[in-house]
Amino acid sequence: MPSPGPRGRSRLQGYGWRSSQAFIVFTAILGLFSETFLFAFIVPILSYMVEVRLQLPYNQTQWITTAMLTAQGFISMISAPIIAHFADKTPNRRTPLLLALLGCLVGTLLLAICSSLWMLFVGRIIQSVSGSAGWIVAFATITDNVASDHAGKVLGTAMSFVTAGLIAGPVLSGALLRLFGYWAAWAAPLILLGLGFVARLIMVEKNDVQTASSAGTSTLDEEQGSEETDWVGEEEEVANEETALLPKLSLAESPPPTTAEFYRIILSDMRIVTGLLNIVVFAVILSAFDTTVPLHLQHLFSWNPLLIGMIFLGLQVPGMILGPVVGWLRDRVGLRYPSTTGWVLMALLLWLLGIPGSGLGWIDDGTKGQIVFIVGVVGIGTVSPLIRGAGMLQLVGK
Repeated sequence: MPSPGPRGRSRLQGYGWRSSQAFIVFTAILGLFSETFLFAFIVPILSYMVEVRLQLPYNQTQWITTAMLTAQGFISMISAPIIAHFADKTPNRRTPLLLALLGCLVGTLLLAICSSLWMLFVGRIIQSVSGSAGWIVAFATITDNVASDHAGKVLGTAMSFVTAGLIAGPVLSGALLRLFGYWAAWAAPLILLGLGFVARLIMVEKNDVQTASSAGTSTLDEEQGSEETDWVGEEEEVANEETALLPKLSLAESPPPTTAEFYRIILSDMRIVTGLLNIVVFAVILSAFDTTVPLHLQHLFSWNPLLIGMIFLGLQVPGMILGPVVGWLRDRVGLRYPSTTGWVLMALLLWLLGIPGSGLGWIDDGTKGQIVFIVGVVGIGTVSPLIRGAGMLQLVGK
């Protein structure tokens, strides 16, 4: 990032650390952590909200939960391309980040004070749209400010914080609800959103510096520009047999592709299609765990909610620890071999999860079956970092 002029630096107090790569990346990662924290925060307390606050029958909790998750995924799928289109047209990343944070704040407040079912869904939908915006702009901010030879490590660290948000959200919401009550539980996401808002206000980007220093440098630029124009004009008058007949076209003169052409170009690139498939399939697998594993374990092993929650820790904690290591590995050897290895191991481990209770061989639904299932889940959590984030790196071309 170029250094601003004296006037620009005087107008931007603390420019050095506010515009540093470390602080900008920290702000983006804090945004990713906040979005996943909010996504998972409501899961343990949703039944309390439906049955106690809304006073709906117990048998409606399941379909409300399913409908909320389905609506959230559908809204995110529809809104993400639209958000990305407008995010590319904004002059900086800070403004979209602030708007996404404000949307999350509005959605969170609606969820906290909801007194009817429609408020519950509206709040979650607003959270979904704002969360998609936060994800898109946060990842764009990281790729804008990190060199390609360090992208793997930084994105690996970012995905570790994403996993930490998925773990911390339900743990804190359940514990705070049980120990301190409903409103104390909702104080945690509101405080987190407040910290993110302050960090994003403090963050200074390149465009902010250029705007602040433009007044002091415009006259100098005009003088230099006129001198350069005279010099170029003199050079263009001199021609010989080696001079090209047609002038060279600069890249700036070629018109940018339209929206339709852009999507046609990227969707015809097999590397981009592969990256998209990597993201979609991995997301489907993780979503399937959320909807099927609790009922499966309760039916097969008669596990209580505490044990079921522990199995999800086995799914997430290894990835949080190994994320930076896998990022370093990608920077050294690329994406192909780690991702291929991860998918092969994932297929074998998913097959292993289906063995307990199937009557196959010596593995039953008793102690042996439980051990096999736990090993399979921890194994999936261990190989997940090899897959998670690979599609994103492929899309940004790092």
